[in-house]
Amino acid sequence: MSAVVRTLLLWCPDWPVLAAEIIDGVPATGPVAVLHANRVLACSEQARAEGVRRGLRRREAQGRCPGLTVVDHDPGRDARAFEPVVAAVEEVAAGVEVIRPGACALPARGPSRYLGGEEAAAERIVEHLAQSCAVESQVGIADGVFAAGLAARQGRIVPPGGTPEFLSTQPVEALGRPPLADLLRRLGVRTLGDFAALSAGDVLARFGFDGALAHRMAAGRDDRPLAVRRPPADLTVTADLDEPIERVDVAAFAARTLAERLHERLAGHGLACTRLGIEAVTAHGQELHRVWRHDGLLSAAAIADRVRWQLDGWLTGARRGGPARPTAGIIRLRLVPDGVLAQAGLQPGLWGETGEERERAHRALTRVQGLLGPEAVVTAVLGGGRSPTDQVRLVPWGDERAPTRPAATPLPSWPGRLPPPSPAVVLPTALAVHVWDAAGEPVTVSARLAMSAPPARLSTDATVEALVRVGVGRGVEIVGWAGPWPVDERWWAPTEARRRARFQVCLADGTALLLAVEHGRWLLEAIYD
Repeated sequence: MSAVVRTLLLWCPDWPVLAAEIIDGVPATGPVAVLHANRVLACSEQARAEGVRRGLRRREAQGRCPGLTVVDHDPGRDARAFEPVVAAVEEVAAGVEVIRPGACALPARGPSRYLGGEEAAAERIVEHLAQSCAVESQVGIADGVFAAGLAARQGRIVPPGGTPEFLSTQPVEALGRPPLADLLRRLGVRTLGDFAALSAGDVLARFGFDGALAHRMAAGRDDRPLAVRRPPADLTVTADLDEPIERVDVAAFAARTLAERLHERLAGHGLACTRLGIEAVTAHGQELHRVWRHDGLLSAAAIADRVRWQLDGWLTGARRGGPARPTAGIIRLRLVPDGVLAQAGLQPGLWGETGEERERAHRALTRVQGLLGPEAVVTAVLGGGRSPTDQVRLVPWGDERAPTRPAATPLPSWPGRLPPPSPAVVLPTALAVHVWDAAGEPVTVSARLAMSAPPARLSTDATVEALVRVGVGRGVEIVGWAGPWPVDERWWAPTEARRRARFQVCLADGTALLLAVEHGRWLLEAIYD
């Protein structure tokens, strides 16, 4: 094992709460709690003042603090909000490792020698973050990452060689392993000093490999050295234009020059681009942005084509039914390589590169998007869900084809999912219909899924008649039906809760429909072939 490194660790208290304020605008000054698996993961200072604690269930936390604002845990949001903080630390000191969103560490030797001591370095970093990111933070310095993390929560600088003594008084819960801490307490081991005093061989035999790693940390010896972060290279290229661009031919020349600069910069780092962000600023300060995605590696010519198409769409699209033309000419162009990989990192198809026909289709569709906007060309993505409308998502051509919900697998599948076959036509918005029994009375479904009578006839309005061959008012006979299949979704979130019952019905003319009853109304959701 390597020697323990003197480590400086920066910790931002209640980071999930602060990230929700930075990204989603949730005020962290009020009572806020971030929940994961229906338990409090983090809470604001005001929420703690009213009795909210980590680990509480949602209902108990809201009982202690009726005005509590609840936010779902989003690791991606925490990481995105923390990236500017890490970049600000790198402006003062190099060699930063992100421990988790809200905490990062670096060797203390460099900044302490450059800034005049460990205390001065800690003060400088905290002050710099407060000024550049408006983020409150605490710094701890000790021998090793684990001890520095505990010191950061107390805002302490542990003197060199004093880490074992500092750790010896800490409770075993500081290890961050609740099952191990509970077992140690039942065995009479209450502090890290007591745990470190045990034989390493006995700990390995009794608690396994993870217990042995915890034993090393309790003794002040980390299990691995710092894995410092390499700051990303700045690959963006920008062109400030002397005269505003209002003509497509001038824009094409500027696009070619900028595309070659970007391609050369990427090649210098051994990289290639698969997703390209195009940004423009007009003389009136209007900001335009569009992201282009490509299945293969974007060459200089391909980058230039996409920039030219996009500029053509911005400058002339309004005359072709596209978005409104900018109010002034473009004075700044910026290309951002949003998706990069190693030059040899793209795996070609089994039989070689993409076919010529597919490339032609891709160029045509992206050209249409450049003129009419990204939403002009969409493709369907299949995913998971309980109804056909949940299982299909339309995404703009070139965007990431990720389903909104994970696709169902054979084991387990989505509970409450409709049985096969799947309908041939799924309506984007469910349309109202009327279902009658044999006596001419409306068919109703109770909260316990009891039907007032078997459905006998179905009638529609003029909007639905264009889709289903059912006359307005007079209706058509229902010759077969199945259901109800109930769905009670997201009952724990009142604003998102949805409760309905679904039916499959077959009409006398051979048409098969998927119906749903929601809030006492019959709705047509899909049509079977």
